[in-house]
Amino acid sequence: MSSDHLVRPTNAVPRLSDLPLFDQPLPRTAQPATKAARQQPWTSSYDDADVDWGVVASLRTLASKQLSQAVSAESSRLDKAAQTELGRSIVLDLIESTMADRVNEGRGAWSTSAQTALAQAVFDSLFRLGRLQPLVDDDRVENIIIAGHDNVMLELIDGSLVEGPAVADSDEELIDFLVFLASRSEVNARGFSEAQPRLHLRLDGGSRLAAAAWVTPRPSVVIRRHRLMHVTLEDLVERGMLSPLLASFLRAAVRARRSIVVSGSQGAGKTTLVRALCSEIDEHEAIGTFETEYELHLNELGRHKIVHAWEARPGSGERAADGRLAGEFTLDEALIDSFRFNLSRQIVGEVRGREIWAMIKAMESGTGSISTTHASDAVSAIRKLVTCAMEAGPHVTHELATSKLASTIDLIVHLNLTTERSADGFRRHRSVHEVIAVAPGERETGYATTHLFSPDGSGMARPSILPEEYRSLASDGFDLAGFLSEQQVVS
Repeated sequence: MSSDHLVRPTNAVPRLSDLPLFDQPLPRTAQPATKAARQQPWTSSYDDADVDWGVVASLRTLASKQLSQAVSAESSRLDKAAQTELGRSIVLDLIESTMADRVNEGRGAWSTSAQTALAQAVFDSLFRLGRLQPLVDDDRVENIIIAGHDNVMLELIDGSLVEGPAVADSDEELIDFLVFLASRSEVNARGFSEAQPRLHLRLDGGSRLAAAAWVTPRPSVVIRRHRLMHVTLEDLVERGMLSPLLASFLRAAVRARRSIVVSGSQGAGKTTLVRALCSEIDEHEAIGTFETEYELHLNELGRHKIVHAWEARPGSGERAADGRLAGEFTLDEALIDSFRFNLSRQIVGEVRGREIWAMIKAMESGTGSISTTHASDAVSAIRKLVTCAMEAGPHVTHELATSKLASTIDLIVHLNLTTERSADGFRRHRSVHEVIAVAPGERETGYATTHLFSPDGSGMARPSILPEEYRSLASDGFDLAGFLSEQQVVS
């Protein structure tokens, strides 16, 4: 703590209980939208406050212990709001007690502004995201990328990449906070340790955190903020992600209940596109969503009347004889259970393994399911899904997996993510790269693919070949005349 924040001991010690703490996050530092500003490290509101994070960590530990003791002593369980209010009181008491000790030791009292900043920092560390909170609160930031406590990059909503502030004083401090963050979740607490060196966590407000430590040279963290929640295909057209013609095709495909897989690399915009596709589903259809961590949030957007949202749970402790962790709940189990919920659509946030079989069952019933997977291109997505299907066991041969997928998946929409150098540094651009139709094929491959939309010179999907069976989508709003017109131009 700098000397600017210290005053000489007095008999009138400022009381924090009279201050409007925790009502708003600390104000962010203004960032001029200039080339010179983008080349400077991003600053956090906590940088200006000059908070002593060693003190914050100590007080957070004490506050967490007192809060846990107080909650366990209650005869009835306190809800989150009550715990937050209790935590506020505990933080204030701890800071006043700590400052009183400083005064008694002759080290001087903190100024009122320093106390306010310290109290906010302790509260943020206890209930929110600590030093990360100002970045998450900043509406200009879309993704936070961390490769060590002082190696932080921010992806802004305009696609540009800028250097961010340090989020801890050391890698050890960052790991310590991540361990605390993982353990405090009320509904889905997760371990993070040398024995469990990876962490996937849903944060308040809908953001998603992924972290790794002990198996990486430095702690690695990515926080994805979902800025486009109420998003439509028209919105993505305006952002340059796809053409109006392709939007009309995808809209018609959803309405015609075609089964769609959205593929792409990490951060390519798969979840955003799935939200936009789901916006074309009739509001009265019953939807089920299945995710490792909640990201789609269709149940919160209010567009559809009935949305059942399932979230996987990793479990903890040692594995039982059947290989399961205590409390584990998989997407495979969720999908199987969902067949009793009279769903009209099943939306899988990401297919990673054997849950593809439950997804195949949904697709076989003709429900117009939507899912995502990581892949480098649309055809590679098929090979990826075949591999996932074969993870179900030795009874699933390559031929069986290929045959099932070829007969159930209708379309694969592939997204492309590029990073380009610009006048201000670097900028990322997301776009629909290609759309292929999948059908049963020759024995050698087990499937056949047709490029309905292929990338042009800029990487944007443009009309290519349209099989007869997809011309019928015109009755669902597909601009068939526009496709044929642009197809002639492209060819």
